[in-house]
Amino acid sequence: MTDTPAPATMADHWWWRPGWRPGRRFYTWHITFAASTDVHRLAADYRQALADVPGLDLVPDQWLHLTMQGLGFTDEVSETDARAIADAAIRRLAKLPAFDLVLGPAITTPEALLLTARPAEPVHAVRLALRSAITDVWPTAPEPADGFRPHVSVAYSNTAGPARPASDALAGVTSHPVTARITAAELIVLGRDRHMYEWDTYAHASLG
Repeated sequence: MTDTPAPATMADHWWWRPGWRPGRRFYTWHITFAASTDVHRLAADYRQALADVPGLDLVPDQWLHLTMQGLGFTDEVSETDARAIADAAIRRLAKLPAFDLVLGPAITTPEALLLTARPAEPVHAVRLALRSAITDVWPTAPEPADGFRPHVSVAYSNTAGPARPASDALAGVTSHPVTARITAAELIVLGRDRHMYEWDTYAHASLG
């Protein structure tokens, strides 16, 4: 991901993607960072650097996340299925070890500023286990299996415009990457009504 050239322009991340509308909620699996103080410190450094860049929504510590695997809108997934998939994921993730994930530096993409995440392999293993948990209950898992690249967003673009101001601000950050201990994934109930991904936790699946 760090080899990807910076875009010349950025676009509004908050356009209403298919199926989304105000008030609608979505089941999805994320890795979250509520207890990762080193990640919070790094994100704060980037928020400070980006504070004067127009057209950005900066992600507060409580909403930092690594998107893993969607399940479906809450009005289309039954409570019975959501609970069964969560239970299957709890069993499957218990067989995988916890791991360390290095986050940073941040890069510019067309709709967001992202912390790179490495190594990718253990994140992919968790995602595969989550997809397998879904197919324990359903015939197939939603979303493509390929094309997944782990990252943690520190800011989202809320307008169309040049990317240079954001890229220049990132270049001035001298903070070193940090290491987060990944011990679980969470099934969350996600909303995006207020230019931020916000959620309530539905289920917690521990690694190891």
